[in-house]
Amino acid sequence: MEALEAIMTRVSIRDFANEPISDEHVEILLKAMIAAPSGGNLQPWRIYVVRSSTIKQQLVRGAGNQEFIADAPVVFVVCRVPDESGDHYGSRGRDLYSIQDTAAMTQNLLLAAHALGFGACWVGAFDEAAIATVINTPISVIPVAIVPVGTPAQPRKPRSRKSLERVVHFIQ
Repeated sequence: MEALEAIMTRVSIRDFANEPISDEHVEILLKAMIAAPSGGNLQPWRIYVVRSSTIKQQLVRGAGNQEFIADAPVVFVVCRVPDESGDHYGSRGRDLYSIQDTAAMTQNLLLAAHALGFGACWVGAFDEAAIATVINTPISVIPVAIVPVGTPAQPRKPRSRKSLERVVHFIQ
């Protein structure tokens, strides 16, 4: 799948078929994630890959009972390490760049999953402390996204977007 096609046709998937994802595909997804840009190439991120049904159920509870998380064969928890950016860029690195960097990484995951024929959903509604406890992160590592990935149970079409006229401002 070409990059622009992946960007234009990707949708959030919350209904997964009961099919596993191979270790090889997980590795491809991980490599796509760490290919994301980051401020100063500091890569202030950590990735937790969850396949355990027990842990996925705990993630569901920490994410306000979003059950579809547990239905995916693999769940990626993307985390930021603010001090790795902050040590170089101060508060802007800690409070902004580490978030931007992990957002770019998460988008890479969504697009790579789609390009491989998988579906995924960026979940941002969760209790950070609860998720950190579930995946046992050090206090310096902060969860920013939960991304369940699997084969879509059924195809979905992209939703409409706001018009360019509504959101774009050209400054001459």
